[in-house]
Amino acid sequence: MTGWSRRRLLRTALSTALVPATAALSSASPALAATGEWRFRRGVNAWPWFALTREFPAPRTDYDWPPFQPQRPVPTPDDLRRLRRTGLDFVRLPVDPGPFLAADAATRAKLLAMLDDAVAAVIDADLGIIVNVQANGATHYWNPDRMVSSTAAPEFRAYRALVGTLANRLQRFPSGMVALEPVNEPPQSCSSNVWSNVQAALLTAARASSQTLPLVVTGGCGSMVSGLAALDPEPLAAFEPILFTFHFYEPYLFSHQGAPWMREPVYRALNNVPWPASAGSLERTLASVRARMAGDTETSEADKQAAYAETERVLKVYFDARPDRWFVDKYIGQARDWADSHGIAPTRVIMGEFGALRTDARYVAAPNPDRARYIADVRQSAEASGFPWAFWDLFDGMGMMDDKTRSLDPAMVDALGLRMPE
Repeated sequence: MTGWSRRRLLRTALSTALVPATAALSSASPALAATGEWRFRRGVNAWPWFALTREFPAPRTDYDWPPFQPQRPVPTPDDLRRLRRTGLDFVRLPVDPGPFLAADAATRAKLLAMLDDAVAAVIDADLGIIVNVQANGATHYWNPDRMVSSTAAPEFRAYRALVGTLANRLQRFPSGMVALEPVNEPPQSCSSNVWSNVQAALLTAARASSQTLPLVVTGGCGSMVSGLAALDPEPLAAFEPILFTFHFYEPYLFSHQGAPWMREPVYRALNNVPWPASAGSLERTLASVRARMAGDTETSEADKQAAYAETERVLKVYFDARPDRWFVDKYIGQARDWADSHGIAPTRVIMGEFGALRTDARYVAAPNPDRARYIADVRQSAEASGFPWAFWDLFDGMGMMDDKTRSLDPAMVDALGLRMPE
């Protein structure tokens, strides 16, 4: 949910789906051997367990203690056991590397022990876990640009060393239950050699610490399907056992409507976008946008008018395209084509994030019935291709569990093909 995919231009939200799918590569590489079996089929992301930090402002580059905001929602052992009873079998745990890299040796040891305890708690609940090193793009110093933009990035060596440390610690947990994903949504372009070099260096550091820990690899372009489609898996075979991942939020006009973190002004007032598009109309959605803008007292009228004009334009594209399950299948089918062309079992390709922002007390976004239909379509499409998945998110506006009451959202449980725990 961070990085390149949030910064891409709006016009790419639908255009890719309106052209023929990328053809399979002309010659398939030799089958890449799957090594081992893992507890990664149906999962959920557990942000912000190791996120939402308390960094000091510039020029300082360190964090307060404890470095994570105390009011953030953190799953309890009972929460984790209930997740297991829904039918989920793993957790993807995003971990902000900033506090670890800024800390002195003693403080880092405390943080690593905290992470060990979290991994142990997940496994004790009979859930697998993928630990994902997820840099925070909003942090002034310990951000993706300074850490993983290239192997020459100012803090790349420190980041690489942390990946090695994590691989060493995670290998001590039961085999088949744990994996390490060194980077979240790399910011480089789809076919970037820079990203290939960064990923190879990180995988080399991980393998120096553990020969057997499964490692999760990805393509550029923020881990989008197009990044996976451009990834050459052959050089990565040296790092087996490996899994692959991509993220799915298309069309962003639906999944990210009303998201205040999006930089493009069109998203801030966007709401009541239906799924599928045929469930609503351009006129009703634009009326909802106008009502939302009318209540905005912070934005100038000139900026509102400009945002509305752009919103009207992109929504016309959305409704003219009439996205439905076919739209989702077209995108996810490209990931399956890539796997087939390289002889990679689809069970080794994880859709590591997918979701949509809901309308609730904090956000004005997707209508909840439409959100449930979208989540069901994406989940079913991934399963039809044989891909494991991890829903974004456990908590917050894209979540399936209430931050305070810890009650599960029955609509999300049903959309994910799970069952409400007794």
